[in-house]
Amino acid sequence: MAAREQKSSTYVWEGTDRRGTKVKGEMSGHSIPLIKAQLRKQGINPGKIRKRSTPLWRKGKKIKPKDIALFTRQMATMMRAGVPLLQSFDIIAEGVDNPNMAKLVDEIKQEVAAGNSFAASLQKKPEYFDELYCSLVNAGEQAGALETLLDRVATYKEKTEALKAKIKKAMTYPIAVLLVAIVVSAILLIKVVPQFKEVFSSFGAELPAFTLMVIGLSNAVQEWWFIILAVAIAAGFALKRLHKTSQKFRNSVDRFTLKIPIVGQIIYKSSVARYARTLSTTFAAGVPLVEALDSVSGATGNIVFKNAVNSIKADVSTGSPLNQSMRTTAVFPTLAIQMTAIGEESGALDDMLDRVATIYEAEVDNMVDSLTSLMEPMIMAVLGVVVGGLVIAMYLPIFQLGNVV
Repeated sequence: MAAREQKSSTYVWEGTDRRGTKVKGEMSGHSIPLIKAQLRKQGINPGKIRKRSTPLWRKGKKIKPKDIALFTRQMATMMRAGVPLLQSFDIIAEGVDNPNMAKLVDEIKQEVAAGNSFAASLQKKPEYFDELYCSLVNAGEQAGALETLLDRVATYKEKTEALKAKIKKAMTYPIAVLLVAIVVSAILLIKVVPQFKEVFSSFGAELPAFTLMVIGLSNAVQEWWFIILAVAIAAGFALKRLHKTSQKFRNSVDRFTLKIPIVGQIIYKSSVARYARTLSTTFAAGVPLVEALDSVSGATGNIVFKNAVNSIKADVSTGSPLNQSMRTTAVFPTLAIQMTAIGEESGALDDMLDRVATIYEAEVDNMVDSLTSLMEPMIMAVLGVVVGGLVIAMYLPIFQLGNVV
């Protein structure tokens, strides 16, 4: 019973503030009396309070990074318009379609209303707001320029998510082609080839080697399809688990992906763009360069760049210019190094890094579009070879029989 009483629930409340204006909202707590006490501390005279009902079939969508990006942009817009912080939370929560996102916004609001800073409230939700996000918001609060920093963070999140979407688009297309080829081949081997096999058995003649190979493959798939499917699924889960638990395996995958033709260049340029975008955002927020590089190392999304950034940090901390440290790693492109050098000399490093990010984001966008255009004829070629090869293998004995007659 005690464990049940300690379980927190979400309550919907209505009441009036100090000016007599009717207000309403949601709050998490252990019981209605505690909710009333918390509302009174905030200067609200509580009225109706009820536990929020949970849908039987739907608990709401998962909160995604793009939801956080939208929340940040909305907060930046509200703050720039002069809307009070707590009221901004209410407006955003009411306009959110995802119940889980609305609950998150309300929980942050309750933390702020209890006297915590905005950054401290965000730090209590590390699964949604990383260290970089919280440190930038904290810098904005300390400098009295929260709306400006939120605008920078919103731009950073939007650009980052757009870049991730482009990479996902580039990777999804080849995988889709491979899956289609596998499905079509399986259908032909399981359903179509056996029909031809019965016809060939009445020929009484020796079948071509290519046809025999396809029939043998069909027999194996029909007999062992369940084991083949189980092994494929198990291998998929094993690789996913290994990628999640083994840092060494993830590092190997990161290095390998950079060597893949075309796709490797897309990942490389996207990592350069993320490096420049993150460093530009943190440096413009007034974060010292060495501390900013701490956040950048994890934001590049690739172990090769992470190691390079750590090396840069070690060099910069000893007094080396950023552009020379970048050149020493032999990882960054010449254009990015030259623009960084110009930024350091002119005292506009954040602006030049922002331009570097924009340039490489545009290149990634163009490469993804080119890859998509290139993949269309490749799809036809791959499916043509797979399906056409199976069809030719089945009709080859018929063609030979016609020549004999």
